[in-house]
Amino acid sequence: MSIAGTDFTSLAEEMLVKAEHYPDDAELWMNISTVMMCLKQLKAGLAIQGQALAMQRVFRLPAARQPAKLRLLMLMIPGDLSANMPLDCLLENSDIDLLYYYITPDTPLAWPVPEHDAVLVAISAADESREPLAQLEQALARWPKPVINAPQFIPASERYAASMLLQNVPGLAICPALHIGRTTLQRVADKEIPLSGAMEGYHFPVILRPVGSHGGRGLARIDSLPAVAAYLADIPAEHYFLSRFVDYSGPDGLFRKFRIVLIAGVPYACHMAISSHWMIHYVNAGMYEDEKKRAEEAAFFTHFDAFAQRHRSALATIYQRTRLDYLGIDCAETQDGDLLVFEIDPAMVVHAMDQEDIFPHKQYHMQKVKDALRELLLIRAAENPISKLL
Repeated sequence: MSIAGTDFTSLAEEMLVKAEHYPDDAELWMNISTVMMCLKQLKAGLAIQGQALAMQRVFRLPAARQPAKLRLLMLMIPGDLSANMPLDCLLENSDIDLLYYYITPDTPLAWPVPEHDAVLVAISAADESREPLAQLEQALARWPKPVINAPQFIPASERYAASMLLQNVPGLAICPALHIGRTTLQRVADKEIPLSGAMEGYHFPVILRPVGSHGGRGLARIDSLPAVAAYLADIPAEHYFLSRFVDYSGPDGLFRKFRIVLIAGVPYACHMAISSHWMIHYVNAGMYEDEKKRAEEAAFFTHFDAFAQRHRSALATIYQRTRLDYLGIDCAETQDGDLLVFEIDPAMVVHAMDQEDIFPHKQYHMQKVKDALRELLLIRAAENPISKLL
Protein backbone atom coordinates (compact mmCIF):
# COMPACT_ATOMS: atom_id res chain seq x y z
CA MET A 1 0.00 0.00 0.00
CA SER A 2 2.87 2.34 0.80
CA ILE A 3 4.59 1.64 -2.53
CA ALA A 4 1.31 2.15 -4.40
CA GLY A 5 0.82 5.52 -2.68
CA THR A 6 -2.38 4.38 -0.97
CA ASP A 7 -3.47 6.34 2.09
CA PHE A 8 -3.67 3.73 4.83
CA THR A 9 -3.95 5.97 7.90
CA SER A 10 -7.47 4.63 8.45
CA LEU A 11 -6.02 1.11 8.55
CA ALA A 12 -3.55 2.21 11.21
CA GLU A 13 -6.39 3.69 13.24
CA GLU A 14 -8.41 0.47 12.96
CA MET A 15 -5.42 -1.56 14.14
CA LEU A 16 -4.91 0.73 17.13
CA VAL A 17 -8.57 0.37 18.10
CA LYS A 18 -8.23 -3.40 17.84
CA ALA A 19 -5.12 -3.29 20.02
CA GLU A 20 -7.14 -1.60 22.77
CA HIS A 21 -9.30 -4.72 22.91
CA TYR A 22 -6.36 -7.13 22.58
CA PRO A 23 -3.51 -5.42 24.45
CA ASP A 24 -1.56 -8.68 24.87
CA ASP A 25 -1.43 -9.47 21.14
CA ALA A 26 2.28 -9.06 20.43
CA GLU A 27 1.91 -9.84 16.72
CA LEU A 28 -0.71 -7.11 16.36
CA TRP A 29 1.58 -4.59 18.07
CA MET A 30 4.48 -5.62 15.84
CA ASN A 31 2.31 -5.10 12.74
CA ILE A 32 1.23 -1.69 14.04
CA SER A 33 4.90 -0.84 14.53
CA THR A 34 5.61 -1.59 10.86
CA VAL A 35 2.60 0.44 9.76
CA MET A 36 3.72 3.43 11.82
CA MET A 37 7.20 3.31 10.31
CA CYS A 38 5.70 3.17 6.81
CA LEU A 39 3.76 6.30 7.79
CA LYS A 40 7.10 7.96 8.72
CA GLN A 41 6.20 7.87 12.43
CA LEU A 42 9.56 6.40 13.38
CA LYS A 43 9.60 7.30 17.08
CA ALA A 44 6.13 5.87 17.65
CA GLY A 45 6.94 2.81 15.55
CA LEU A 46 10.07 2.00 17.55
CA ALA A 47 8.25 2.49 20.85
CA ILE A 48 5.47 0.13 19.77
CA GLN A 49 8.04 -2.37 18.52
CA GLY A 50 9.68 -2.30 21.94
CA GLN A 51 6.31 -2.99 23.52
CA ALA A 52 5.79 -6.02 21.27
CA LEU A 53 9.29 -7.37 21.95
CA ALA A 54 8.74 -7.06 25.70
CA MET A 55 5.96 -9.65 25.24
CA GLN A 56 7.80 -12.05 22.95
CA ARG A 57 10.92 -12.26 20.78
CA VAL A 58 9.81 -14.84 18.21
CA PHE A 59 7.22 -14.25 15.50
CA ARG A 60 6.05 -16.60 12.76
CA LEU A 61 4.86 -15.88 9.22
CA PRO A 62 3.46 -19.15 7.87
CA ALA A 63 4.18 -20.06 4.27
CA ALA A 64 1.41 -19.14 1.85
CA ARG A 65 1.65 -22.65 0.41
CA GLN A 66 1.33 -25.41 2.95
CA PRO A 67 2.77 -27.79 3.88
CA ALA A 68 5.90 -25.70 4.12
CA LYS A 69 9.02 -26.98 2.41
CA LEU A 70 11.37 -25.19 4.78
CA ARG A 71 11.41 -23.46 8.16
CA LEU A 72 13.80 -20.51 7.97
CA LEU A 73 14.97 -18.93 11.22
CA MET A 74 15.70 -15.23 10.60
CA LEU A 75 17.89 -13.61 13.25
CA MET A 76 17.05 -9.93 13.59
CA ILE A 77 17.62 -6.91 15.84
CA PRO A 78 15.18 -4.21 16.97
CA GLY A 79 15.26 -1.13 14.79
CA ASP A 80 13.72 0.70 11.87
CA LEU A 81 12.80 -0.79 8.50
CA SER A 82 16.43 -0.71 7.34
CA ALA A 83 17.79 -2.68 10.31
CA ASN A 84 16.89 -6.10 8.94
CA MET A 85 16.46 -7.87 5.63
CA PRO A 86 12.84 -7.60 4.35
CA LEU A 87 12.93 -11.15 3.00
CA ASP A 88 9.16 -11.52 3.23
CA CYS A 89 8.93 -9.15 0.25
CA LEU A 90 10.33 -11.97 -1.92
CA LEU A 91 8.65 -14.89 -0.15
CA GLU A 92 5.07 -13.68 0.12
CA ASN A 93 3.69 -16.53 -2.03
CA SER A 94 6.24 -19.19 -1.17
CA ASP A 95 6.30 -22.53 0.63
CA ILE A 96 8.79 -21.32 3.26
CA ASP A 97 7.85 -20.60 6.86
CA LEU A 98 9.60 -17.51 8.24
CA LEU A 99 10.51 -17.48 11.93
CA TYR A 100 11.54 -14.00 13.06
CA TYR A 101 13.83 -14.22 16.09
CA TYR A 102 14.80 -10.86 17.62
CA ILE A 103 18.04 -11.44 19.45
CA THR A 104 18.73 -9.99 22.88
CA PRO A 105 21.83 -8.05 23.99
CA ASP A 106 24.75 -9.93 25.54
CA THR A 107 23.09 -13.36 25.21
CA PRO A 108 21.68 -13.15 21.67
CA LEU A 109 19.98 -16.58 21.62
CA ALA A 110 18.73 -16.55 25.20
CA TRP A 111 15.11 -17.27 24.33
CA PRO A 112 14.03 -20.77 23.26
CA VAL A 113 14.91 -21.27 19.60
CA PRO A 114 12.05 -22.76 17.56
CA GLU A 115 12.59 -25.81 15.37
CA HIS A 116 14.08 -24.78 12.03
CA ASP A 117 15.90 -26.14 8.99
CA ALA A 118 18.31 -23.25 8.32
CA VAL A 119 19.39 -19.94 9.84
CA LEU A 120 19.59 -16.64 8.00
CA VAL A 121 21.36 -13.74 9.69
CA ALA A 122 19.04 -11.01 8.45
CA ILE A 123 20.80 -8.08 10.14
CA SER A 124 22.14 -5.09 8.22
CA ALA A 125 25.65 -3.77 8.83
CA ALA A 126 25.56 -0.65 11.04
CA ASP A 127 27.25 0.75 14.12
CA GLU A 128 24.45 -0.56 16.35
CA SER A 129 24.67 -4.07 14.89
CA ARG A 130 28.43 -4.52 15.17
CA GLU A 131 28.36 -5.97 18.69
CA PRO A 132 25.30 -8.21 18.15
CA LEU A 133 26.93 -9.63 15.02
CA ALA A 134 30.14 -10.36 16.94
CA GLN A 135 28.13 -12.16 19.61
CA LEU A 136 26.27 -14.16 16.96
CA GLU A 137 29.56 -15.22 15.40
CA GLN A 138 30.41 -17.03 18.63
CA ALA A 139 26.89 -18.39 19.15
CA LEU A 140 26.65 -19.79 15.61
CA ALA A 141 30.20 -21.15 15.34
CA ARG A 142 29.05 -24.76 15.82
CA TRP A 143 25.37 -24.37 15.04
CA PRO A 144 23.77 -27.69 14.06
CA LYS A 145 21.88 -26.15 11.13
CA PRO A 146 23.26 -24.37 8.04
CA VAL A 147 23.88 -20.64 8.47
CA ILE A 148 23.22 -18.29 5.54
CA ASN A 149 24.93 -14.87 5.45
CA ALA A 150 27.21 -15.73 8.33
CA PRO A 151 27.50 -12.90 10.88
CA GLN A 152 31.28 -12.51 10.54
CA PHE A 153 30.89 -11.46 6.89
CA ILE A 154 28.10 -8.90 7.26
CA PRO A 155 30.21 -6.00 8.67
CA ALA A 156 32.14 -5.89 5.36
CA SER A 157 28.99 -4.45 3.74
CA GLU A 158 28.99 -1.35 5.99
CA ARG A 159 29.48 1.79 3.92
CA TYR A 160 33.08 2.62 4.92
CA ALA A 161 34.19 -1.02 5.13
CA ALA A 162 32.73 -1.82 1.71
CA SER A 163 34.33 1.22 0.10
CA MET A 164 37.72 0.00 1.38
CA LEU A 165 37.11 -3.69 0.64
CA LEU A 166 36.28 -3.05 -3.03
CA GLN A 167 39.23 -0.81 -3.91
CA ASN A 168 41.65 -1.83 -6.67
CA VAL A 169 39.21 -4.07 -8.52
CA PRO A 170 39.62 -3.94 -12.32
CA GLY A 171 36.43 -2.69 -13.94
CA LEU A 172 34.92 -1.55 -10.63
CA ALA A 173 34.78 1.99 -9.27
CA ILE A 174 33.77 2.84 -5.72
CA CYS A 175 34.55 6.10 -3.94
CA PRO A 176 36.03 5.72 -0.46
CA ALA A 177 33.46 6.79 2.14
CA LEU A 178 35.75 8.59 4.55
CA HIS A 179 34.79 9.73 8.04
CA ILE A 180 34.98 13.41 8.78
CA GLY A 181 33.89 15.14 11.99
CA ARG A 182 31.56 18.10 12.24
CA THR A 183 34.30 20.16 13.90
CA THR A 184 36.62 19.62 10.94
CA LEU A 185 33.90 20.48 8.43
CA GLN A 186 33.11 23.62 10.39
CA ARG A 187 36.75 24.66 10.14
CA VAL A 188 36.53 24.18 6.37
CA ALA A 189 33.35 26.27 6.26
CA ASP A 190 35.05 28.97 8.35
CA LYS A 191 38.01 29.00 5.92
CA GLU A 192 40.43 27.96 8.65
CA ILE A 193 41.60 25.04 6.51
CA PRO A 194 40.97 24.14 2.85
CA LEU A 195 39.02 21.02 1.98
CA SER A 196 42.23 19.48 0.65
CA GLY A 197 43.74 20.10 4.10
CA ALA A 198 40.90 18.31 5.86
CA MET A 199 40.96 15.45 3.34
CA GLU A 200 44.18 15.19 1.39
CA GLY A 201 43.63 15.29 -2.35
CA TYR A 202 39.91 16.14 -2.13
CA HIS A 203 38.35 19.07 -3.98
CA PHE A 204 34.80 20.18 -4.76
CA PRO A 205 32.39 18.73 -5.70
CA VAL A 206 32.08 16.12 -2.95
CA ILE A 207 29.27 14.10 -1.44
CA LEU A 208 28.32 14.38 2.24
CA ARG A 209 25.94 12.32 4.35
CA PRO A 210 25.63 11.66 8.10
CA VAL A 211 27.17 8.45 9.38
CA GLY A 212 24.40 5.93 9.97
CA SER A 213 21.91 7.48 7.55
CA HIS A 214 20.03 5.38 5.00
CA GLY A 215 17.73 5.96 2.07
CA GLY A 216 19.44 9.17 1.01
CA ARG A 217 18.64 11.01 4.26
CA GLY A 218 21.05 13.91 4.56
CA LEU A 219 22.81 13.01 1.31
CA ALA A 220 23.96 16.07 -0.62
CA ARG A 221 26.39 17.15 -3.29
CA ILE A 222 28.59 20.02 -2.06
CA ASP A 223 29.93 22.16 -4.90
CA SER A 224 31.50 25.09 -3.05
CA LEU A 225 32.70 26.43 0.27
CA PRO A 226 29.46 28.30 1.12
CA ALA A 227 27.54 25.08 0.57
CA VAL A 228 29.48 23.45 3.43
CA ALA A 229 28.18 25.97 5.95
CA ALA A 230 24.63 25.68 4.60
CA TYR A 231 24.81 21.88 4.81
CA LEU A 232 26.02 21.90 8.41
CA ALA A 233 23.20 24.25 9.36
CA ASP A 234 20.61 21.94 7.79
CA ILE A 235 22.00 18.51 8.70
CA PRO A 236 23.08 18.26 12.36
CA ALA A 237 25.36 15.32 13.11
CA GLU A 238 28.67 14.68 14.82
CA HIS A 239 30.19 12.58 12.06
CA TYR A 240 29.74 12.42 8.29
CA PHE A 241 30.84 10.35 5.32
CA LEU A 242 32.69 12.32 2.64
CA SER A 243 33.16 10.94 -0.86
CA ARG A 244 34.20 12.20 -4.27
CA PHE A 245 31.40 13.01 -6.69
CA VAL A 246 31.42 10.97 -9.90
CA ASP A 247 29.44 12.25 -12.88
CA TYR A 248 27.83 9.09 -14.20
CA SER A 249 25.34 10.78 -16.51
CA GLY A 250 24.85 9.32 -19.97
CA PRO A 251 25.20 11.07 -23.35
CA ASP A 252 21.59 12.31 -22.97
CA GLY A 253 22.40 13.93 -19.62
CA LEU A 254 20.30 11.46 -17.63
CA PHE A 255 21.50 9.35 -14.71
CA ARG A 256 20.73 5.63 -14.49
CA LYS A 257 20.98 3.65 -11.27
CA PHE A 258 20.59 -0.12 -11.07
CA ARG A 259 19.64 -2.34 -8.17
CA ILE A 260 20.80 -5.91 -8.51
CA VAL A 261 21.21 -8.80 -6.11
CA LEU A 262 23.85 -11.48 -5.92
CA ILE A 263 22.34 -14.83 -4.94
CA ALA A 264 25.08 -17.41 -4.42
CA GLY A 265 27.22 -15.11 -6.55
CA VAL A 266 24.81 -14.99 -9.49
CA PRO A 267 23.55 -11.48 -10.41
CA TYR A 268 19.85 -10.72 -10.93
CA ALA A 269 18.22 -7.45 -11.99
CA CYS A 270 15.75 -5.85 -9.56
CA HIS A 271 15.14 -2.40 -11.04
CA MET A 272 16.61 0.49 -12.98
CA ALA A 273 15.76 4.11 -12.15
CA ILE A 274 16.33 6.99 -14.59
CA SER A 275 16.49 10.62 -13.52
CA SER A 276 17.81 14.02 -14.51
CA HIS A 277 19.20 14.30 -10.96
CA TRP A 278 22.31 12.46 -9.78
CA MET A 279 20.68 11.35 -6.50
CA ILE A 280 18.17 8.75 -7.61
CA HIS A 281 15.45 7.03 -5.65
CA TYR A 282 13.10 4.84 -7.58
CA VAL A 283 9.97 6.37 -6.04
CA ASN A 284 10.88 9.92 -7.09
CA ALA A 285 12.64 9.25 -10.39
CA GLY A 286 9.45 9.56 -12.42
CA MET A 287 9.32 5.87 -13.28
CA TYR A 288 5.62 5.66 -12.43
CA GLU A 289 4.75 8.67 -14.58
CA ASP A 290 7.02 8.22 -17.62
CA GLU A 291 6.23 5.39 -20.03
CA LYS A 292 9.51 5.85 -21.92
CA LYS A 293 11.51 5.34 -18.74
CA ARG A 294 9.57 2.18 -17.94
CA ALA A 295 10.20 0.91 -21.47
CA GLU A 296 13.94 1.46 -21.00
CA GLU A 297 13.82 -0.36 -17.69
CA ALA A 298 12.01 -3.25 -19.39
CA ALA A 299 14.81 -3.39 -21.97
CA PHE A 300 17.37 -3.44 -19.14
CA PHE A 301 15.65 -6.50 -17.66
CA THR A 302 15.42 -8.19 -21.06
CA HIS A 303 19.10 -7.64 -21.89
CA PHE A 304 20.45 -7.98 -18.36
CA ASP A 305 22.63 -10.92 -19.37
CA ALA A 306 24.73 -8.53 -21.47
CA PHE A 307 25.09 -6.16 -18.48
CA ALA A 308 26.06 -9.06 -16.21
CA GLN A 309 28.60 -10.34 -18.75
CA ARG A 310 30.07 -6.86 -19.20
CA HIS A 311 30.69 -6.62 -15.45
CA ARG A 312 31.22 -10.31 -14.79
CA SER A 313 34.67 -9.93 -13.25
CA ALA A 314 33.70 -7.02 -10.98
CA LEU A 315 30.57 -8.78 -9.72
CA ALA A 316 32.49 -11.99 -9.12
CA THR A 317 35.04 -10.08 -7.06
CA ILE A 318 32.29 -8.52 -4.93
CA TYR A 319 30.99 -12.00 -4.15
CA GLN A 320 34.46 -13.39 -3.46
CA ARG A 321 35.44 -10.55 -1.14
CA THR A 322 32.18 -10.21 0.80
CA ARG A 323 31.47 -13.98 1.03
CA LEU A 324 27.78 -13.23 1.47
CA ASP A 325 25.21 -15.67 0.09
CA TYR A 326 22.67 -12.89 -0.55
CA LEU A 327 23.66 -9.29 -1.20
CA GLY A 328 22.01 -6.21 -2.71
CA ILE A 329 24.01 -3.76 -4.83
CA ASP A 330 23.10 -0.22 -5.89
CA CYS A 331 25.27 0.71 -8.85
CA ALA A 332 25.62 2.51 -12.18
CA GLU A 333 28.06 2.61 -15.06
CA THR A 334 30.76 5.25 -15.30
CA GLN A 335 31.29 7.19 -18.49
CA ASP A 336 34.31 4.92 -19.04
CA GLY A 337 32.15 1.81 -18.75
CA ASP A 338 33.20 0.61 -15.29
CA LEU A 339 30.71 -0.66 -12.71
CA LEU A 340 30.21 2.24 -10.29
CA VAL A 341 29.14 0.86 -6.90
CA PHE A 342 27.28 3.20 -4.54
CA GLU A 343 26.34 0.77 -1.80
CA ILE A 344 26.16 -2.91 -0.94
CA ASP A 345 23.73 -4.20 1.69
CA PRO A 346 22.19 -7.61 2.40
CA ALA A 347 19.14 -5.81 3.83
CA MET A 348 18.42 -3.77 0.70
CA VAL A 349 14.72 -3.64 -0.19
CA VAL A 350 13.98 -5.97 -3.09
CA HIS A 351 10.36 -6.65 -3.95
CA ALA A 352 7.86 -7.60 -6.63
CA MET A 353 5.01 -5.37 -5.44
CA ASP A 354 4.88 -2.80 -8.25
CA GLN A 355 1.50 -2.65 -9.97
CA GLU A 356 1.47 -5.06 -12.89
CA ASP A 357 -0.67 -2.82 -15.11
CA ILE A 358 2.03 -0.11 -14.90
CA PHE A 359 5.04 -2.46 -14.87
CA PRO A 360 3.98 -5.50 -16.91
CA HIS A 361 7.61 -6.48 -17.44
CA LYS A 362 8.57 -6.83 -13.79
CA GLN A 363 6.73 -9.88 -12.52
CA TYR A 364 8.43 -12.25 -14.96
CA HIS A 365 11.92 -11.04 -14.12
CA MET A 366 11.35 -10.70 -10.39
CA GLN A 367 10.12 -14.29 -10.38
CA LYS A 368 13.66 -15.23 -11.37
CA VAL A 369 14.88 -13.54 -8.18
CA LYS A 370 12.26 -15.32 -6.09
CA ASP A 371 13.10 -18.70 -7.62
CA ALA A 372 16.84 -18.17 -7.13
CA LEU A 373 16.35 -17.18 -3.50
CA ARG A 374 14.14 -20.19 -2.81
CA GLU A 375 16.68 -22.49 -4.47
CA LEU A 376 19.50 -20.99 -2.40
CA LEU A 377 17.57 -21.58 0.83
CA LEU A 378 16.65 -25.15 -0.07
CA ILE A 379 20.18 -26.05 -1.18
CA ARG A 380 21.80 -24.55 1.88
CA ALA A 381 19.24 -26.17 4.21
CA ALA A 382 20.21 -29.56 2.77
CA GLU A 383 23.88 -29.09 3.74
CA ASN A 384 25.41 -30.74 6.78
CA PRO A 385 27.26 -28.05 8.75
CA ILE A 386 28.73 -30.57 11.21
CA SER A 387 30.76 -32.29 8.48
CA LYS A 388 32.41 -28.98 7.62
CA LEU A 389 33.62 -28.57 11.21
CA LEU A 390 35.14 -32.05 11.51
